[in-house]
Amino acid sequence: MGRETMVPVPGGRLYAVDDGDGPPVVLLHAGIVDLRAWDPLIPPLLARGLRAVRYDARGFGRSETEDVEFSNRADLVAVLDAMGIGRACLVGNSRGGMIAIDAAAEYPERVAALVLLGSSVGGYEAPATPDEIALFEEMERLEEAGDPEAIVDFDLRLWVDGPGQPSDRVPAALREAVRAMSLAVADRDRVHGRPIPLRPPAGERLAELGMPILAMAGALDVSDVWACALRMQEACPDARAELVPGVAHMVAMEVPDLVADRILTTVRRARPIG
Repeated sequence: MGRETMVPVPGGRLYAVDDGDGPPVVLLHAGIVDLRAWDPLIPPLLARGLRAVRYDARGFGRSETEDVEFSNRADLVAVLDAMGIGRACLVGNSRGGMIAIDAAAEYPERVAALVLLGSSVGGYEAPATPDEIALFEEMERLEEAGDPEAIVDFDLRLWVDGPGQPSDRVPAALREAVRAMSLAVADRDRVHGRPIPLRPPAGERLAELGMPILAMAGALDVSDVWACALRMQEACPDARAELVPGVAHMVAMEVPDLVADRILTTVRRARPIG
């Protein structure tokens, strides 16, 4: 584990870890995990001469919050400031990707580049297939019932295995690592705070995002993440979409070396950062 710190934010503290030197890359985790989901990616990033900063979002992992309204974008900027980073490449998975896009829209001077992994776009609704609609309805029913074990089992089937994929498609250690993190996220006693949405949403501001952007989607993921990647490619001045075969939603956990290569390439396309 690298350099650990607690970053103060209004009504809470964010647990952050800082590894390596070189151009800074800030990692924003998905909504079913915490910063430990980035563990497979850290060695490849350091081997490529990059500095890797990751943190638990408010209400996740070892971060703490009161039941207050807050901005995920401002929390990210607080981490940048605490680490002495002026501009960084943001790498976001799923929910973390949405936060990264929102931050790039609100604080473009702090974001040198974006690498998005299985991310949606706030304010942009991509169509879902009938099978996917049924899955999302099942997810809503489970969340209303409030059974953490059932919710986590569903999350593993959908986001780790991929829709319709066998439960042994990924290594058991990867699946169990996500299970442990997801159970903590599903804890009904956990305080998450109340995020303030970006207004207007990022989906209406994509043409403003002039930094280099790579939007990656797993070919075994739900279809809307690829649709969102194509939307970014279409609407942003310097965005590219990449479909990764044989991978579902947790892209960096499945193919960390490939993701590290793509991050390094994207950082090299950006203006000097740090």
